This record gives sequence, structure tokens and C-alpha cells, in this order.
Amino acid sequence: MDRGSVPPTRTLGAALLAVTCLTAAPPAHAAGLAFHDAVSAAWAIDPMRAELATNRQSADDRADAARSWFPGGPVVSAQYYDDHFIGSNLGYTTYQGSISVPLWLPGQGTATRRVAQADAAAIQERMNAEHMAVAVRVLDATGALVIAQRRQAVALSLLQAMRRLDAATAHAARVGESSLSDRQAVAAELAAARNEVALAGEQTATAAAALQVLLGRDGVPDILSSDARLLARTRFGTPQLVEDNDPRVRAARRAVMAAQESVRLARASFMPNPEIGVGVIHQGQYGSPWDDQVGVNVIMPLPSAARNVPQMAAARDRLAAAGSQELQARRAVRVELAQVRARLDASAATLDGARAAAGALNRRADEMERSWQVGETSLVEALRARQAAYSAILTLNRAEIEWHAAIMRAAIAAGTTP
Repeated sequence: MDRGSVPPTRTLGAALLAVTCLTAAPPAHAAGLAFHDAVSAAWAIDPMRAELATNRQSADDRADAARSWFPGGPVVSAQYYDDHFIGSNLGYTTYQGSISVPLWLPGQGTATRRVAQADAAAIQERMNAEHMAVAVRVLDATGALVIAQRRQAVALSLLQAMRRLDAATAHAARVGESSLSDRQAVAAELAAARNEVALAGEQTATAAAALQVLLGRDGVPDILSSDARLLARTRFGTPQLVEDNDPRVRAARRAVMAAQESVRLARASFMPNPEIGVGVIHQGQYGSPWDDQVGVNVIMPLPSAARNVPQMAAARDRLAAAGSQELQARRAVRVELAQVRARLDASAATLDGARAAAGALNRRADEMERSWQVGETSLVEALRARQAAYSAILTLNRAEIEWHAAIMRAAIAAGTTP
């Protein structure tokens, strides 16, 4: 039987082949949301941002407080003595009061201020690292949504094509030009296409909700405009420079500097703070004139190993931990940069291969369809070929998006938010 006499079946090849155009066309979301604006929106509502901003302000306040003349507030003391309490009742009465202030030890005030300033600088770098992490999260969420949208669009096109084929085979069956097995095969493919549309819709809704929560607003950032020219404007080609300027490495280095300042502070705090003040005594006894005295009092605590050794040990422990964390941060960044570079190279190769495979499988599907129309191939084989072409189109869409995402990820790693 010459299936070329059934014109509606030729709609299948044209409709499914048109699906490949989705890989070259921009997605339907194109609402004009720049990626940089999306990152700014996500950063504005990032939970860590408020916490780190509070920590930095606290460190700045501690630095300002360390500029005070004294390391603590004044100490006021008062005493009252009366012999009536012991029953002698001779009229001996004494009033005594003093006020004193603690004093900075040599270099202690400067060391305290520098510790606070170093902590503030380290927190600022942690904020930069968190901003970079937010950019990566926005990129990942956007990529997931765009892939889901592409999958949904391709699935809808396939469903429409299968519906047209179902109508065509139904017509052919009524006029005796199609077998029952062909009708069953098309019905199975139509059901599978409906399932794919439902699954793609679920994936799109889930990805859209995740992105909306991350951004705090609607819209899909543009990640498909990035290309090799973006990398040319970054320092991604100089790995050592990129590593040294990574905010995680800078934050770890600032933490080391803060720990070094804490060691200097511990050395300057070799003893409790001395105190100096003035005191007044007002005393007298029965039958005698009252006597007033004014003097100076000095309190000088002495150094103690029980206090100083734990203090120095804690400062050295902090320095050792900070040094270890800096080394770990450098190693992590080095590995991540290697992974980003490998992903960039692999995505480019994958895109080339996926494009070639999609073109070849679509041409094969067209040939199989023509072969079925002239009775040389079964409809089942033609449908399998078309399903393989559909899978290749999905792979091509994913490869294209992942290539753009890999370029943007490399730019973010190099310290640039597109």
C-alpha cells in the first residue's frame, strides 16, 4: 500500500523538524531581566547578607570603642564604719569613698582597635564571598528553569505532531489504508507525548518557584547572551591571579591577619588592667573634731601564668586555625577553577556533538518517514526514529544552555558578574 496517498502524515515530519528551531530561538520568557539585576535582587533578600552586615557593624563599633581613653568604665566604691554595730557605742564613725578608672596597658588599646578593624575587613570579604555564592545560585536556578522551559516547548510540539498523526491514521483506518497495529502504535506514542508534557510542566513549575523565591520577584534572567567574548573581558586566563582575588581566599587571608592581631593583643594584655583614682575619708569620734582626708589610690594586679597562658594559647589556636582554613580555601578554589575550566571545555565539545547528532537523527527520521510512506518501513520504526530525534533535540537544548551557563560560571569565578 502506498502511504503517500495519506497527505496528513507528512505533517509529522514538518512539525517535528520545526522543533529543532527552538534551539536557535530565544525562550519565551525573554522579559528583559538582566542577570546582574537578578543577582542584585537576590542579594538584597539574602538571609546571610543581613547577618554579615550586622557582624561588620559590630566590629566597626568595637574599633570605635577601642579609641576610648580607658579600657573600661570608672569604678566607684564607698565604705561606712560605725562602732555602734559592735555595741561599744564610743562614737567612732568613718565615711570613705573613692573613684578609680582602669588604664590601658602599653600598646593594648592600639592592638584592640586593630583586632576589631581586621575582623571588620574579614567580614567584608565574607560578604563578597556570599555575594559570589548568590550569583552562582541564581545561575544554577536560571539554567534549570530555561532547560525545563525548552523541554516543555519541545514536548508540546511533539504532542501536537502526534495528535495530527493520530487523526491522519484514524482517517486512513476508516478508508482501509492503515492497519490496527499502526493505530495502536500511534496511540501509544500519543500517550507517551502527553506524559512528557505533564512531566515537563511539573519540572517548569518547580524550577520557576525556586527561582522566584531566590529572586523575590518574577522574571527569568538572561543567560543566553553570554559567549566567548564575555570571558575575554575577564581574568579567567590567569589562574593564579583569579585564585588570589577570589573572595573566599581573601576572606581566609583577612581571618589570618585578624588572628595575628589577636596574638599581639594577647601579648599586650600580659596582666589585668591597673586602676588609678582618688579617695576621700570623713571620720571622727565623740567629743573630737571631724577629720577629712583626700588621697590617691592605685590598684596594680600582678601577672599570672594561670591567666596569661590560656589567653596566649587561645590566640595561637585561633591563628593556627585561620592558617589552616586559608590553605583549605586556596585548595578548594584551585580545584573549583579546574572544574569550571573543564566544564567549559566539555560543554563546548558536547554542544558540537549534540548539534551534529540532532541534525543527523532528524534527517534519519525524515528518511524513515518517507520510507514508511512508500511501504518500505513499518510505522513503528518510523516512530522510533522520530523519538530518537526528539531525544537528540532535548540533548541539544540542554547542551546549548549548559554551554552558556559554563561561560557565565567562569566569568563569576573570575570575579565578574555579567
